Amino acid sequence: MEYGIESGFLEQVATSCLVVGVLESQQLTPAGRYLDEVSGGFLSEILRLGDMEGRLGQTLLLHRVPNVVAERLLLVGAGKESEFGDSQYRDVIIKMVNALRDTGAGDAVSALAELPLRGRSLHECLRLATETAENAAYRFDALKSKKEETPRKLARIAWRVASEDATLAAQAVREAEAISHGVYLARNLANLPGNFCTPSYLADQARLLAESFPERMALEVLEREDMERLKMGALLAVAQGSREPPKCILLQYLGGKTGDKPVALVGKGITFDSGGISLKPGDKMDEMKFDMSGAASVLGVMKAVAELALPINLVGIIPTTENMPGGKAIKPGDVVTSLSGQTIEILNTDAEGRLILCDALTLAEQRFAPIVTIDIATLTGACVVALGRHPSGLFANHEPLAEDLKKAGRASGDRVWEFPLWEEYQEQLKSNFADMSNIGGREGGAITAACFLARYTKTLHWAHLDIAGTAYLGGDKKGATGRPVPLLVQYLLHRCA
Repeated sequence: MEYGIESGFLEQVATSCLVVGVLESQQLTPAGRYLDEVSGGFLSEILRLGDMEGRLGQTLLLHRVPNVVAERLLLVGAGKESEFGDSQYRDVIIKMVNALRDTGAGDAVSALAELPLRGRSLHECLRLATETAENAAYRFDALKSKKEETPRKLARIAWRVASEDATLAAQAVREAEAISHGVYLARNLANLPGNFCTPSYLADQARLLAESFPERMALEVLEREDMERLKMGALLAVAQGSREPPKCILLQYLGGKTGDKPVALVGKGITFDSGGISLKPGDKMDEMKFDMSGAASVLGVMKAVAELALPINLVGIIPTTENMPGGKAIKPGDVVTSLSGQTIEILNTDAEGRLILCDALTLAEQRFAPIVTIDIATLTGACVVALGRHPSGLFANHEPLAEDLKKAGRASGDRVWEFPLWEEYQEQLKSNFADMSNIGGREGGAITAACFLARYTKTLHWAHLDIAGTAYLGGDKKGATGRPVPLLVQYLLHRCA
């Protein structure tokens, strides 16, 4: 969908539908009051008759409003002003998009950016509105033989702002569109099943992305032979049970000064996770196609950053493989040697994400000497138990980096919650037969997983995002969310400010 800015007189705008908000109890917003005056009290009369109270999410579609050029006028309830926050704002935008789709309108001009969202600038409101609208419009029907049909596809939404705010508003929409394109890419990749989205497919998608920005992007894909030469034993151990060849994708975005150290993003790319020999229960195993959501988010961030042409150097590192049982699969009790030279006793083959990440983190350090390294992974069910599906788990060995990510989370609405990374938890990873084990028991499972990765990042400014609870939803809403693309792009925008 396309987005734009409208600054003309509302009653003169030629559009399929105008959209204005109504607060409880029957309080028109400034745009609504203006249209009410232009229409000779038409809206006031509608409200007086009780057709619209202004409850959160309530909608009312009007036709032929006097002295208004638009074909339709959509009123959207915003609830109580005293309770209106980010969550309510998203609900209003989603209701708007769904209602517009039902009308068959091809375009719309919305004045909902004027709703009283405390603590948010107009720039932030328009970013949030555009990203929310794009998420609400998202559909994944690529594998369906019959596509969803609508009377008329909603193709464009313009946000109504004052003329003096038009330039600022246009920049906000530009940022939101780029972020949404990155989110779309991440969602599309993660929603694909494992028989489509293989490690080779991810490498092909990285290649297509690099070819789209040939002056700013460079791609290298490490094959099994390359990883054997480098002695990436942990990643290769996970891959040995699958017939699909593993890949390690190195995608560079060169938007900064030559010689400037890059920010490194490392994304877990398990394209299907059976658990290996430590087989997962069959219930909901289909959701393990989402175990490459970290990899998908890295590609999404790279796309958004390239579209915005940010002045920064960035490298995306994606270790990718399947985790499958088989005659060659790693077994509980096996000991493997990572790229760093540290040895790992495999106590559970379903704790495989940390194995592929540890080699990728070492590779990031050796190859790119990044100024900051952030890994993104659907790493532990323990994080979902601890936080649910609202914030991503945050772990960091560098407090300024943690604070910057929390700030970006608040600004983008893609929030994080920080866990401790204390040395005492390292005791749980002790092994009688290797330098460490790959699990630390049930207690503090998300923390011990992060502590495992911390052993490979001692010389880095490093953060770990556990997105097991935020990367996708289950049940009747099953599907990828594209998080934490908004968080990471906002972090990079802050770095470039």
